[in-house]
Amino acid sequence: MEPHEAADAVIADMRDHRITGDGSGLFTATRHIGLLCHLAARMAADAEYQLAPNIAGLPRAEALGQTTGHLGRAIAHYTQALAPLITLAQPRAQATLQKQLDAIDQHSRLRVHLDDAGQALAAARACLGAPCRPTTPSATASVPVPALTARRRS
Repeated sequence: MEPHEAADAVIADMRDHRITGDGSGLFTATRHIGLLCHLAARMAADAEYQLAPNIAGLPRAEALGQTTGHLGRAIAHYTQALAPLITLAQPRAQATLQKQLDAIDQHSRLRVHLDDAGQALAAARACLGAPCRPTTPSATASVPVPALTARRRS
């Protein structure tokens, strides 16, 4: 699998399995971190191989190194998203107004980290240079969960 194909596969998988503000979302975030770490390790190894003589077919080592750096940023944002996810996944004994307001803040923090991770992934993909094919959800993917939104009471 070419580096851009590996990046596309991970991005498609992450798009197919959205993170929710509950225990399932915590599991999904942990899974995404594992995928990103594996992809970053592969890009770093490909950069090393690219520096060896007689290696053809890989993007330039500089591009692979930049891609790995952007993947590292995505990993950092996913790990920072764990704190609000853990808070949101805990059962709430009483739904006081303060706890509801705190939950809105946690959802907001979660969304910021996930959006920043998405930007880092887009930058990583752009470093690879190959045109990005439109991805379609895999046949084995679970039903995507809608993104988190803050709801206002009327």
